[in-house]
Formats: sequence, structure tokens, C-alpha cells
Amino acid sequence: MKVALIGGTGFVGGYLVDELIAQNHPPVLLVRSGSEAKVRQRDQCALIAGDVKDPAAVRNTLQGCDAVIYNIGLLREFKSQGITFAAMQFEGAARTIDLAVELGVKRFLLMSANGVKAQGTPYQTTKYRAEECLKRTDLEWTIFRPSVIFGDPRGAMEFCTQLYKQMIKPAVPAPLFYDGLLPVSAGSFGLSPIHIKDVAAILVKSLTMPEAVHKTFGLCGPQAFEWKAIIKILAKTTGRRKLTLPAPAFLIKSAAALLDGFEFFPVTRDQLTMLLEGNTCDSSEVFKLFGITPIPFNEESLSYLRGQ
Repeated sequence: MKVALIGGTGFVGGYLVDELIAQNHPPVLLVRSGSEAKVRQRDQCALIAGDVKDPAAVRNTLQGCDAVIYNIGLLREFKSQGITFAAMQFEGAARTIDLAVELGVKRFLLMSANGVKAQGTPYQTTKYRAEECLKRTDLEWTIFRPSVIFGDPRGAMEFCTQLYKQMIKPAVPAPLFYDGLLPVSAGSFGLSPIHIKDVAAILVKSLTMPEAVHKTFGLCGPQAFEWKAIIKILAKTTGRRKLTLPAPAFLIKSAAALLDGFEFFPVTRDQLTMLLEGNTCDSSEVFKLFGITPIPFNEESLSYLRGQ
């Protein structure tokens, strides 16, 4: 099966490329000029130069393919550069969906996110609108909603690596975020990290599984952890003793109101809002359906952090 991959040069995209090739699905990647070196196994991929904002480039990428995976997602937007949630997560997805319909590419996989909703942060709402756009078509669609994804970043940006660099490695206490005035719930919100290899395996398997068509799957790891437990696990993995300190969300958000447009500031207001909402689900039936034993979130699976 020839598969068009939109969003194939980042952390998740690289693992999707590897898994597609391993399962004999030749990938066709839409790649922005200057990003060719980020493509995994370039000699086994077809590269189409262009941007998701360019309909002609997207058309060329989808032409002759049997399926498409839309995998674009932003951690934060930079409006001055035209990098926005609306443009990349909704408008780009809608453009790709329309062209898939026009070109007869029947199978469509959409990478969404756990916790998306109609009324939420711009990140959540644009992902949700993309889902709704896809559901209105006659395409054989499948939607995936992962929690935070972890695994060896291989030079890309990844959740645990960023967390280690920004909150574990510095010689200051790690923040235990909380809502309200009293720190009784500091760091108690939950996350269900899922390993990137499990995510890639599930997506690629779904391409040829009729039982996955017209389904939305939450992708969460086998265990939920409180934020403060994740901090401890990362510190222990990297051989560090880490102090923690309750951090009121309203103060962080006040600072972020001035600084979250700059890359050096570690968290945006919306990211903090979503963190405090928690990010968990039960994916036990999903792992059974796809015949996968999930990789646990522990010191062994996080060993790539050592030596960072």
C-alpha cells in the first residue's frame, strides 16, 4: 500500500516512516525545502517538495497513493511566522481531506489528540474541527487521539526530553503546578504516556484493518501517573535527586501572558491549561485489538534520557 505522509519529518513522523517501510508500505512525504535531511531512510521514500499550505504540493503528494496519514501537530504557534494551530492543524487537514476525496484516496488516518473538544484551547479546537471535517466525508477514516508520547527523540523534540532539559536538569526545584490558591492538589493531575513505537505500530496496522475504519481510538499508555510521580521517575532514571515546589498556575499564566510567544519560555498558558486538565484514558481494548503489548513508562524505557 502506497501511503502519503503529511508530517513525516518530526519525532512521530520519523517513527511512522520506519514502520511504514518495515511493513512494506512505500511512503510519499511532503517535505518543506530545507527539511530533506530530517527524513528517515530517504532512499526508500518518495519526497515531494512543498508546504501543506500549497494545494498543488499536497495534490502531488497524494496522487497515486492508496492511503494518507495526516500527522501535523504543533506544540505552540508563532503567528508572526504564519505557524498557527488553525493553519496547520485544521486548514491543512481540511485541504488534504478535500484532495483525498477528489483524487479517490479512500483510506485516511488522522493524528488528533486526547482531550480535544469543541470548546477548548486553540490546540484542542483545531484538532476537533479537523476530526469533524473528516467524519463528514465518505472516506474510510480512522482517528487517533494519543496522550503524551515518549521515546528516543533521535534528534527531534519529545515530551520527556524537553521535560528533563527544562525541569529536571536545572539546579532549581521542579514545579508542581496547581489551580486555585492552596497547593493541596499540587502536581496531582494525571498523564498516561504512550511509547512512540506503540503509536507507530498501531497506526500502520490500522491501514489494512477493516475493523479500524470509522473508529476513533484513544491512545494512552498502560498506566496513569500523577505529574509529581513523572518528575520522580525522570529524576531517578537520570540519577538525580530533584526537589519540587508547588507552583500556582495563575502566577505562571501571568508570566506566560508576556513571554509565551518566545521559544525560551518553557510553557504557554494553553499548555498549562491542558496539563492541569489531565491526559489519561483506558486503551486496554485498543492494545488487544491491535495485538500489541504496550511498552511501560519506566526507567528502562526512558534510558535514552541518560547522558542528555
